Amino acid sequence: MLRSTLLAASRSRGVRRLVEANPLTKPVVHRFIAGTTPDDAVHAIRSLAAQGMYVTLDHLGEDTLDAAQATTTVRAYQRMLRTLSETGLTDRAEVSVKLSAVGQFLPTDGEKIALDNARLICEAAAQAGTTVTLDMEDHTTTDSTLGILRDLRVDFPWVGAVLQAYLHRTEQDCRDLATEGSRVRLCKGAYSEPASVAFQDKGEVDRSYVRCLKALMNGSGHPMVATHDPRMIAIATDLAARAGRSPDSFEYQMLYGIRPEEQKRIAAEGGRLRVYVAYGDEWYGYFMRRLAERPANLAFFLRSLITQN
Repeated sequence: MLRSTLLAASRSRGVRRLVEANPLTKPVVHRFIAGTTPDDAVHAIRSLAAQGMYVTLDHLGEDTLDAAQATTTVRAYQRMLRTLSETGLTDRAEVSVKLSAVGQFLPTDGEKIALDNARLICEAAAQAGTTVTLDMEDHTTTDSTLGILRDLRVDFPWVGAVLQAYLHRTEQDCRDLATEGSRVRLCKGAYSEPASVAFQDKGEVDRSYVRCLKALMNGSGHPMVATHDPRMIAIATDLAARAGRSPDSFEYQMLYGIRPEEQKRIAAEGGRLRVYVAYGDEWYGYFMRRLAERPANLAFFLRSLITQN
């Protein structure tokens, strides 16, 4: 119930205004978000790289119904990718893109506009010498996102995708995408979905996650294991060993600010660990989903507000 409430709040303009207007909020938000500018993102990348980690950057923003805003987001990614190239960080960082932020939901030709805009970002990534991963949003976008992925991979075969284990369809999607050169980030899922398309019980989601992991680890692509769950991390490590995978043939992924000591441990032990680093002004929806994912995040947020008050 709490998770559903927080996810609903992530799309509420009224709640957004209240949260953003609270002067105590932003210092807490900085635990999960690197900052608002490209310089903030570069600082985070340098810090994580010094600890042996990799990064995927998300320029915050989603659900735009404004073509001009979609163009602004594309330009922000192009600028960030130039910065990564100029600072010599492309061997440590790539970018993650939400298609809804680059036009997918526009009322006229949204899918085509999103494809064209994503192509511009991929071109900039290719010039910089790095890669792009397409983030996944709620289940209504899955077919569209995978269709755009297929089109992009004709020219940019390194484009990655995100699949969400709580959807009934995902095990088959994993089998379909576990091919040579494919990059798949597997997460549990962060949206409120109906029972008709998604598992509702945590145990069912966990079992689906393991089945999906098996499909990816036994395939010929590059699995990206996105979880903070110690049990899932241990299972992924075991499955990789059984599949004969070298440490650089798959990676673990975690969110900026969540379980940083575990991130350091994995990297120190020779695992490939990539941190999802979000930056930008449009932090509200992302922040609320982080609170919804783990009760510990919400407890930290509330405790911080009380401490600062």
